[in-house]
Amino acid sequence: MIFKRHILANLEEWKQDKRRKPLILRGARQVGKTTLVKQFAQSYKHQILLNLEKKADKHLFEEIDDIKVIVDRLLLTREIPSKDLNSTLLFIDEIQESPKAIQQLRYLYEDVPGLHVIAAGSLLEFALHRVKNFPVGRVEYLYMFPLNFKEYLGAIGNSLALEQMENIPINDYAHSILLDIFNRYAIIGGMPEVVSTYIQKKNIADLPKVYESIWGTYKNDVEKYTKSEVGRKVIKHIMSSAPLYVDQRIKFQNFGNSSYKSREVSEAMRNLDAAKIIQLIYPSTDVEPPIRTDLKKSPRLQFLDTGIINYTLDIQAQMLGVSDLSTSYKGAIIPHLITQELLSLTTISNSKPHFWVRDKTQSSAEVDLLVNFQGKVIPVEIKSGSTGSLKSLHQFIDMSPHIYAIRIYAGKFNVENHTTPNGKPYLLMNLPYYLGTKIIDYLGYFIKNYTL
Repeated sequence: MIFKRHILANLEEWKQDKRRKPLILRGARQVGKTTLVKQFAQSYKHQILLNLEKKADKHLFEEIDDIKVIVDRLLLTREIPSKDLNSTLLFIDEIQESPKAIQQLRYLYEDVPGLHVIAAGSLLEFALHRVKNFPVGRVEYLYMFPLNFKEYLGAIGNSLALEQMENIPINDYAHSILLDIFNRYAIIGGMPEVVSTYIQKKNIADLPKVYESIWGTYKNDVEKYTKSEVGRKVIKHIMSSAPLYVDQRIKFQNFGNSSYKSREVSEAMRNLDAAKIIQLIYPSTDVEPPIRTDLKKSPRLQFLDTGIINYTLDIQAQMLGVSDLSTSYKGAIIPHLITQELLSLTTISNSKPHFWVRDKTQSSAEVDLLVNFQGKVIPVEIKSGSTGSLKSLHQFIDMSPHIYAIRIYAGKFNVENHTTPNGKPYLLMNLPYYLGTKIIDYLGYFIKNYTL
């Protein structure tokens, strides 16, 4: 099943760029990298699709040093005229199997500039460390994640819902319908194979085998994350216990009621972060740009996909029929998914969102997310309660030089005038959960059209 991914627009832009470099597509296993590139390849007159898990394809890069010879051989084998070089895509899949092939990307850029080249692979982040002469400045990157809600709507073929998503502000009459669809998406997640199976079977009960296959694949990759036996044990422990700490701030020392030291856990966590299975989201104390990451403070735990979490926690059944999922698993699932939605938009960089903590001893103030927009750091709270419970957001607003804030919740879109307990007036834009991927568009609308 072919899904329309928003990253296709980035690929089209790359294709048209005359200064184009070989492109490395990065992301966790099974987020759809190979399917995406094969789909994109259809826009070319010629395609050369290699998979370096195949000995014959890997042999080209391992045994031949001259990149021009490699390209000429590929063109001859596939009967592609050399004059068609600029209308040919070379896709090198599973490139992590050959560090030499990664190194050769430099020479594809320098010696065969007309050829369009894309590389992808599983656990590519670990392979890059083994490359002695990495082609710094000779390649570019794109980052890929599970399907976000807009992509999910396209996948299930709900074009009318997609049209409604483009209305700013959203029509009130569409709210309950979009929220129902979002709730189902929140339960199953955005892994392409899971979504494809759900579309075919129409039943969540048919999904456990798919989740288990995906999670099992990640677990089987443990051997590739580290050469240390202790390191492998720590990673296995983290993968088995980490779902219990979803969207929570964590301490490395004795993580998951273990006896593992802080250094051992932090190293394992960073390996899993590199594999994009688990990501560490760090706080900032800033209320003005730039938003600086505070690595001395405890990070929050973010998974690749909310659907996998729901499966491993065995909470999907109890989530069915719930109108407001903000209470699911101690209130952690929806904030986690909104963060996942924002991460899905970061296709051209490896940046992560931040949350905010107050830079004061013994202060527990914490705002769920920060968004840098038009020179302003916008606080985002993800709540189901009343505005009166937004104590941490009020502290942020009191310190902030501007008056704008966002609450993401299960209710309808609206903008409200409020005042903090300390007397500072501010504007609060309330966004329903399903508009997570539209937050930047709505911020533009908010700041342009509302003022005190």
